Amino acid sequence: MLVALLGVGAGARALRPPGPTVHHLLATPQTVTVGYYDAAAPPHLRIQSGDVVQMQTLVACTPALLEEAGLPPAQVQPELRAVIQQVTDKGPGIHVLTGPIYVEGALPGDVLEVRIQDVQLTVPYAYNAFSPGHGALPNDYPYSRMRIVPLDLKRKVGLFAPGIEIPLRPFFGSMGVAPPDVSGRISSYPPWINAGNIDNKEMVAGTTLFIPVHTPGALFSAGDGHAAQGDGEVDLKALETSLVGTFQFIVHKNQHLNWSRAETPTEYIAMGFNENLDEAVSLATRNMLDFLITEKHLSRDEAYMLASVAVDLHVTELVDGSKGVHAILPKSIFLDQKRK
Repeated sequence: MLVALLGVGAGARALRPPGPTVHHLLATPQTVTVGYYDAAAPPHLRIQSGDVVQMQTLVACTPALLEEAGLPPAQVQPELRAVIQQVTDKGPGIHVLTGPIYVEGALPGDVLEVRIQDVQLTVPYAYNAFSPGHGALPNDYPYSRMRIVPLDLKRKVGLFAPGIEIPLRPFFGSMGVAPPDVSGRISSYPPWINAGNIDNKEMVAGTTLFIPVHTPGALFSAGDGHAAQGDGEVDLKALETSLVGTFQFIVHKNQHLNWSRAETPTEYIAMGFNENLDEAVSLATRNMLDFLITEKHLSRDEAYMLASVAVDLHVTELVDGSKGVHAILPKSIFLDQKRK
């Protein structure tokens, strides 16, 4: 199944003749980092702007915990066992991140456009868990629980409990580039100016993510696969699983974006992250206003007014150190978009 999935997307739309080069990056002890983003991390793949990469990613959990929760040992991916056993240089986070990928020509001050062409589930299960002292209600649950959730891949639902099915909408919780080199190694938990663990459920196939570049080559990594998630991710986990993603990478020179943005077929999205939720709201709102001023050519006053009447603010996540907020603006309000 995995070989077939890694072949998806070979016919991606060309941006430079005769067509983009397609690369394959499996998750192995030699091609992943565990728990961190770092400008000093050696790249595991070098590509050109416009190239396509099909990446295997692994669930953020240990085989022992999965088996303890009831997953048959035969269903634990051998790749996950190898990574957990062999990778000893780990950061403070738990996420298994495939990469980093070095994109030629990407420099600080540029923007890396990441076109999420395809996202595929690769195992018929996910898990959810909570533990004391974590999540949006850290004191309400002074104990730990973990549940294996079977996934019906044909019907695209998670079998959460008798009579409860969760529609599957797979996406990568963590997609990011390296932070500035002066930051050193940072945890994969809190999202920041390098994107990373944004846990934004809108980042499904068909969405494009725009990330400011902070170090030569950008050094993109992805992981933390989710089969589904609610905004806020209140118990600290989504339906955590393994995925294969197909991404196209394009470098935009001298764009000087401060925070990540995204674009779906129907919406523009601006993001903000901060330990303080009010500040995250301010950052996401300013990010959207900057988009309206620079890309839609509104005045500063017009942008503020339009945001108040047309932009929805969503709490992306509450549980990873930095709070996340994303501002969503429907494309349908712009007449030029309707004519396309």
